[in-house]
Amino acid sequence: MMEPNEAEFLQRYNSAHYEKPSFTVDLVIFTVRDEQLHVLLVKRAEHPFKGCWALPGGFLDPRRDDSVDACAVRKLVEETGVSAPYLEQLKTYGSRNRDPRGWIATTVYFALMVSDSVRLGGNQAAACWAPVQGDGVDFNLAFDHAPILADAVERLRSKLEYTHIAVHLLPEEFTLPELQRTYEIILQQPLDKSSFRRRVVHADMLEELTGKQRDGSGRPAQLYRFRDYDRLTFSRAASAVTPAEPDPSEKPRMD
Repeated sequence: MMEPNEAEFLQRYNSAHYEKPSFTVDLVIFTVRDEQLHVLLVKRAEHPFKGCWALPGGFLDPRRDDSVDACAVRKLVEETGVSAPYLEQLKTYGSRNRDPRGWIATTVYFALMVSDSVRLGGNQAAACWAPVQGDGVDFNLAFDHAPILADAVERLRSKLEYTHIAVHLLPEEFTLPELQRTYEIILQQPLDKSSFRRRVVHADMLEELTGKQRDGSGRPAQLYRFRDYDRLTFSRAASAVTPAEPDPSEKPRMD
């Protein structure tokens, strides 16, 4: 008997003979507001973990999604009403026991956006921006979403070492102090103003908006916008930016 060719093999192939897990996409959506890094969470309306906070996401839909990336974009728009200016695949989590409903693998993406642009999808009372404390939030999350969030926070902080992706957390026009403060909030440490500015200037990624300044309590600050969103890497690592020296007049907190 002749061995079947590939077309004949595929015609007779029955995928039902092989057990397979279900597949979802989850999103870690970051923003900076009120001087703190925040993550978007949704309250689950169904079992399992009904009433618990979780990362937004959902099942891959073969009828609507051409790829895992397409599913991530679709879920992001459903949850926020906008497409994120920055969306990156983080990792796939495939433990058999991560979901009590059965073997459900998930591919996680993290997104960066300005919170003012977000329109929370569905029931807005069941979604919130939660402040990130350390590498997580100060309450329990459904499934394995706590370690997933920790991985995403670590990835975000590590990428600030060599990329300019923090600009996606700012409005289109911003000042250098606003950019530096965004880095400090995420990295959880003050940065020296001079060395930070040298790093930004050396990267040649910002366009000075001639004649446009932002008024504040002091001298008006020059406004900039990002020059090239296709080129996000620094030529100098953030580790080359000197941390700001502590103020000797400031007493350490004991709480």
